[in-house]
Amino acid sequence: MRAMVLEKQNAPLVLRNLPDPAPRPGEVRLRVEACGVCRTDLHILDGELSHPSLPLIPGHEIVGRIDALGPGVKSLTLGQRAGVPWLGRTCGTCPHCRAHRENLCDAPEFTGYDRNGGYGELCVADAGYVFPLPDDSDPVQLAPLLCAGLIGYRTLKRAGAADRIGLYGFGAAAHILCQLCVWQGKKVYAFTRPDDRSAQAFARRLGAIWAGSSEDRPPEPLDAALIFAPVGALVPKALKAVRKGGSVVSGGIHMSDIPTFPYADLWHERIIRSVANLTRADGEEFLPLALKVGIETETTTYHLEQANRALDDLRFGRFTGAAVLVP
Repeated sequence: MRAMVLEKQNAPLVLRNLPDPAPRPGEVRLRVEACGVCRTDLHILDGELSHPSLPLIPGHEIVGRIDALGPGVKSLTLGQRAGVPWLGRTCGTCPHCRAHRENLCDAPEFTGYDRNGGYGELCVADAGYVFPLPDDSDPVQLAPLLCAGLIGYRTLKRAGAADRIGLYGFGAAAHILCQLCVWQGKKVYAFTRPDDRSAQAFARRLGAIWAGSSEDRPPEPLDAALIFAPVGALVPKALKAVRKGGSVVSGGIHMSDIPTFPYADLWHERIIRSVANLTRADGEEFLPLALKVGIETETTTYHLEQANRALDDLRFGRFTGAAVLVP
């Protein structure tokens, strides 16, 4: 099979011809139809997530057709469309797993980090961590839901009861979440890079009632601010934008250092919290909901061998929405 491989960090991916992988007991193999390009992939390439299993095939927003079943797999069938997310396997025995918080597992495996992902023609996944997907949907449209959508959904849940939602960083996750929030009757305020008029217009087109620079204050206090840009300086800015008792939730896996800020900005029971990974329950809740809502992902498609270009375009914000690789 052909795959884009990370052989060392801080270096481009390399196109390789590799032997076709075979599923082991409890695993399935998918013939990849589409794989989203996530900012986490950039963090891995850039060494900000420092212990990937090299050489590595990145990618964890995978949509494909199951073309081989490992021994013992009975929950999935040949030819079925399925999705593979970031969470690739958990131990099932640590205190977090036993408490139904598998996203905090002490010995996890992550797709495209600890195990090979979807920047290739084939991908092997643990059958217990695969989501069935509809046959009649566009795989390119589905791919961003597997991480951007899921982490956005979990971030929103961590915000608690909130009707006025601020989205900082209007990219793959936020453009999906905006549609869900509007459908739920929430007011969305979109914060973009200064002078990014295109992203602001995009947010308004998706139903945001206000869109402006991350340097701006919203026209009314927010109940919750959800941060998807990996910029620590946004945390103090978001704290200033939320009401008493409001929440600031970081949905990213990596963020630059958070600068100091006055205690007065945190006072009045404001909350700062993070989101780590996802659970299978998140997927079981969100994926049917996304189809019910009719969420449309804005995508830019790249051929597999253009993975480095897609990552570079993501780094510099050259597209709106999400990038997706197709073999």
